Amino acid sequence: MSRHANGEGSIWKRKDGRWVGATYAATNTGGRKRVYVYGKTRVEAREKLTALQRELDRGVRVPVENWTVQEYLEHWLRDVVKPNRAPKTHQGYELVVRRHIAPRIGRKKLRALSVQDVRRMVQELQDSGLRPRGVQFVHSTLRAGLQNAMRDDLVTRNVAKLVQVPTPRYEVGRGLTPEQARTLLEAAKDDRLSALYVVAVYLGLRRGELLGLQWEQVDLEEETLQVVQTLQRVDGELQLLPPKTRTSRRTIPLPDPVVEALRAHKVAQNKERLAAGERWVDSGMVFATTVGTPIEPDNLSRSWYKVRAVLDEPQPRFHDLRHTCVTLLLTEGVAPHIVQQIVGHSAIDVTMTIYAHTSLDEKRKALRLLGNRLA
Repeated sequence: MSRHANGEGSIWKRKDGRWVGATYAATNTGGRKRVYVYGKTRVEAREKLTALQRELDRGVRVPVENWTVQEYLEHWLRDVVKPNRAPKTHQGYELVVRRHIAPRIGRKKLRALSVQDVRRMVQELQDSGLRPRGVQFVHSTLRAGLQNAMRDDLVTRNVAKLVQVPTPRYEVGRGLTPEQARTLLEAAKDDRLSALYVVAVYLGLRRGELLGLQWEQVDLEEETLQVVQTLQRVDGELQLLPPKTRTSRRTIPLPDPVVEALRAHKVAQNKERLAAGERWVDSGMVFATTVGTPIEPDNLSRSWYKVRAVLDEPQPRFHDLRHTCVTLLLTEGVAPHIVQQIVGHSAIDVTMTIYAHTSLDEKRKALRLLGNRLA
């Protein structure tokens, strides 16, 4: 064999008949290591070696660990996602990697992962019956992990970005009509959490924001309420976490019905405190159990199902109370950017997307106004 220039790489045939291509590459830790490619023929080995050298010329760094996809994603989850993202985000990513990505492409070498591999994974997920939203989340998790690999100079392209997945159709709740909202609040008067429903309808707080609310964030004299945290179950335990987005942290003025409901609720909670005696846990929660502890988010459903039973089918989800607040405020002519600030949407288009799902009566009323104007 002729001599090769330093760094050009070399090719030879092994005793088992396979061809090997080898060259030296910079590693992600600043050193150098020899890397290998394999082929059934000399031509195949040469093509793979040329492709590898092309990647190295673009600045790709070879991991010392020679990571598989699973190994790299576990590193990404542990050292990048967990310290820098919300616990719920890490929990969701970890579940997706463990349940969907690792079993299908986890053993693939990170540097060798191809568009075809990702496309095959997506197809398998669809064939397994996973809903479009789930497929999209798996794909977006892999895409985020590979994007970090690009920042680490471990791959030259994000192959997940080159694979399209069907965009799921999001069903946005229309919310309640004013009549339905009044019926619901009337039915909730006998519920020990009646004030929670008043706050949900009037202020549009998310479930976690309602259950994470503490009395120190409520000023009934100044008639304001601050949203600074949310209650969520993470890793098997209830935790108070920062709000969903930066704009979710907000101060909201309280209308009279909300002030009255919260004052009555505080009186009722003080009675529960006396009844509980030594069993009372002073968590400071506005909406707590009968012994003062935070309410398990899923347990709120027991109260909600009983309250919503007064409404006709299809019965609303709890989150539709938030949509109700948005829709009714906009229907009353409140500026969209004000509504956005009240409910803490991340962007104005989220606010308007909810409002886009208006009823036929509201559309008919709007067009009648236009007709009267032009007549």
